[in-house]
Amino acid sequence: MESLVNMLPWLLGGLVVVVAMAALQRPLRGLVRLVARTGVGLAILWLLSKVGGLIGVTLGVNLFNALVLGVLGAPGFGLLLMLPWALR
Repeated sequence: MESLVNMLPWLLGGLVVVVAMAALQRPLRGLVRLVARTGVGLAILWLLSKVGGLIGVTLGVNLFNALVLGVLGAPGFGLLLMLPWALR
């Protein structure tokens, strides 16, 4: 009986961890997806900075632009290209 009393805090702690992981699974999946898409957006911006001078397109390689590309995708790329024109 004493070993059950000693194991009870561990069992309750494990149960709390399992419930917390189940509750946070969906938000964490969305966060991981956003980080991955932002990384891809950052890579595209870097490639564009290398080739953009040849075709006359320039965008800054920064976290804000990468987040816009990560969240909005191709339409975000178009919006970033049109932003300097719209701010004139």
